[in-house]
Amino acid sequence: MINRNHDSEEQAQMQKLTRIITLSVALTVVSGCSYVGVYKRDIPQGNLITQEMVSQLQPGMTQEQVVYVMGRPLLEAPFDASQWDYVFRLDKAYGDVEQRRVTLTFDPQGRLANVDQQGDLSRDLPLNVESSMGPATDGVDPMNALPEESTQTLPPESVQPISQ
Repeated sequence: MINRNHDSEEQAQMQKLTRIITLSVALTVVSGCSYVGVYKRDIPQGNLITQEMVSQLQPGMTQEQVVYVMGRPLLEAPFDASQWDYVFRLDKAYGDVEQRRVTLTFDPQGRLANVDQQGDLSRDLPLNVESSMGPATDGVDPMNALPEESTQTLPPESVQPISQ
């Protein structure tokens, strides 16, 4: 005869064991994130502003000259084109946030009238530009993927004219 009490007791123990294993696996997976750590990287945003750039600005410069030195501004006042804001923000992965701001004011003739700067522009920023895979510049082969240009020239008799 089948002992029903014994079978239900085994079934209860199996359910208990299944719950314990499931809970252990879930806790291991959740706690694993805190041990391994999450990869973070520095996030630069806006116009890179350096002290050298700001020191080149002189009162009376035209807007075109300012664009040549500083680049296009990140912010232009929508109703008043006489104020340009250059903002740079570096959110360090394992540190604080550094922010720099330069506000340029132009007179009605479009000449630079005032330069207001906020933040420490004298310190160099730890930006690693060589290793980042950003947009490619003209003439640069970032991963040496382009074929080498051949320096051999073909003799004139091997060149076939194109017939039309």
